[in-house]
Amino acid sequence: MSPSPKLSPADEANPALDIYRQLRGLIVSGQLGAGERLPTVRQTASDLGVAPGTAARAYKMLESEGLVISRTAAGTRVAETAGVLPASVIRRIRELVEEAASVDADPDDVVDVLRTIWQTRTPDRSAAGDA
Repeated sequence: MSPSPKLSPADEANPALDIYRQLRGLIVSGQLGAGERLPTVRQTASDLGVAPGTAARAYKMLESEGLVISRTAAGTRVAETAGVLPASVIRRIRELVEEAASVDADPDDVVDVLRTIWQTRTPDRSAAGDA
């Protein structure tokens, strides 16, 4: 299971909207990848000190926008079409970040190397129709 998203305390003026905005931001930025499970409504409510109904309204807003899919037994997961990157890529990026941080690598260096490797990779000839 993915790490729980880090949410700030909900805005007292409209806590459901604030929770929705925070979770939406995590999804569209790729911090929560396609297929990843969100905390339960009860867990989110408990973590943020709001009523379960408030957290449920936020989840319903995400669902109505097509960003998450809720299933009774499977919980609430990021919709496959909502994530910027597949969950497997997000997982590998997280692993890379943790490894780089463990050796005190400079984040800018990591990004520069990743970009260079991406730009100089050999294209898959079969995908390009050159097979």
